[in-house]
Amino acid sequence: MTPARLTDRLTVSPQITATDLPALAAQGCTTVICNRPDGEGADQPTHQEIAQAAAALGITLHYLPVVAGKVDDATASTFGDLLASAPGPVLAYCRTGTRSTTLWALSAAARGAAAAPLIEAARQAGYDLSALAARLERQAAEARPAAGPQTDVTHTVVIVGGGAAGIATAASLLARDPKLDIAIIDPAERHYYQPGWTLVGAGVFRAEQTVRPMASLIPRGVHWIKAAVAAFEPEQNAVLLEDGRAIRYRTLIVCPGLKLDWEAIPGLSETLGKNGVTSNYRYDLAPYTWQQVHALRRGKALFTQPPMPIKCAGAPQKALYLSGDHWQRNGRIGDVKIEFLNAGAVLFGVADYVPALMEYVKRYEATLSFGHTLTAVDGPRRLATFSRVLADGSRETVQRSFDLLHVVPPQRAPDFIKASPLADAAGWVDVDAGTLQHRRHANVFGLGDAGNTGNAKTAAAARKQAPVVAHNVIAQLRDQPLDARYDGYGSCPLTVERGKIVLAEFVYGGKLAPSFPAWLLDGRKPSRLAWLLKERVLPPLYWQGMLKGREWMAQPELVG
Repeated sequence: MTPARLTDRLTVSPQITATDLPALAAQGCTTVICNRPDGEGADQPTHQEIAQAAAALGITLHYLPVVAGKVDDATASTFGDLLASAPGPVLAYCRTGTRSTTLWALSAAARGAAAAPLIEAARQAGYDLSALAARLERQAAEARPAAGPQTDVTHTVVIVGGGAAGIATAASLLARDPKLDIAIIDPAERHYYQPGWTLVGAGVFRAEQTVRPMASLIPRGVHWIKAAVAAFEPEQNAVLLEDGRAIRYRTLIVCPGLKLDWEAIPGLSETLGKNGVTSNYRYDLAPYTWQQVHALRRGKALFTQPPMPIKCAGAPQKALYLSGDHWQRNGRIGDVKIEFLNAGAVLFGVADYVPALMEYVKRYEATLSFGHTLTAVDGPRRLATFSRVLADGSRETVQRSFDLLHVVPPQRAPDFIKASPLADAAGWVDVDAGTLQHRRHANVFGLGDAGNTGNAKTAAAARKQAPVVAHNVIAQLRDQPLDARYDGYGSCPLTVERGKIVLAEFVYGGKLAPSFPAWLLDGRKPSRLAWLLKERVLPPLYWQGMLKGREWMAQPELVG
């Protein structure tokens, strides 16, 4: 955290953590305003976690979330009221500090402050609000200046999202045309190898092994626009940023990932990382999973899975298997009662892999409870509430006590995607399942977790999609046919025990698509070789292969 002073009473900051609060208290801070909605980032603590830690230090937290690019006058007015009524110094934060700075400027303008001094104060703090000049001067009610967005620059290809899909696609594009003008838009400072978090939660990897600075991964020659996207204007070939700028393009690639909706489950955010409540779906919580698994000697361990779609649909049960393996190796099976509460109706969506998985369910004496959706968590009482589907289609409420609760939150498309003209009726980027070209805008492509294709949302899918998009984007720029096709490939290394994996590989329709001959590796059976692949081969393949544009075993299929 590096706070920047805007006034004598207000500083703004990127995302803070509980460990930052003692220093703020020592500086006399009495009020913190959180302007970042929960669930925007994989390493983001919820506002409840910050609020509880702040309260212990006598600091009050106000939650005033603003979706990127949606800073309205009403919210700005509320921000100004909070600032005016706070008894002492105030810190406001969001992902980068831009939203907090914008709220301050708009609230000050609404109270008669001139635009130029506000913009200059923001500039000295490291924030460029020049694109808001017209709005500040006229105190407009629109979300961006009435004179229209300020065009920052135009690039041949603009990629929204610097995750696995975005960086891999940029690298694959450069491998085909090293002179191509490409920009990646992403505000994140760090990039995560999220498939590694399952092993962090099992004590195999350290969390630090799964993260690297974003700047070290952006391909050489690619422009990094370190900002958040607010909206899309495909008819004008423009992406609007939260600071009011417009980035124009010839071709747009959309791959921002998805949103983990922790807030959808009442009580969950307040108890994450304590009371035995954890999740391998967050960087800072995966180590807590291992801590709790290692410490649990007896009691009830619940593992949940929400309704689909979710990223890596096998991850919820991977946590169960690796935890069960640890308890079995230490003679605790029986003392630790395991239950898997799945909102779905089956253990795994591709039936060929279920027999091998069921052997491990029996080994760990786990109870399978299908049709159970987590609806509330009471951490202090260690009580989880579920909505259960009955045979006649009706629902009832059931509760389970727990000593350990591994939660997978509901997941959905990011807000700026759902509200955009690029989304389908369900809020996902609407693309052709084969070419990955947008169905309504020919110069827009989409891949990764935010797309509406019917494949598993995994890094393995993105590894196969990136070359297809790269090939077809080049073709589209050259007015050539789009002849690369994605077949729906997805892979899920199901870590059934420490040292063995059931390697699920499949394409659209659940058809098996093994990468290796059965005599070498039969994915339907637990395999030591598959574990070595997951632990030793896939991480360097990700960092040094996929993100570098090396399409090992991922060359796109071309149709004549």
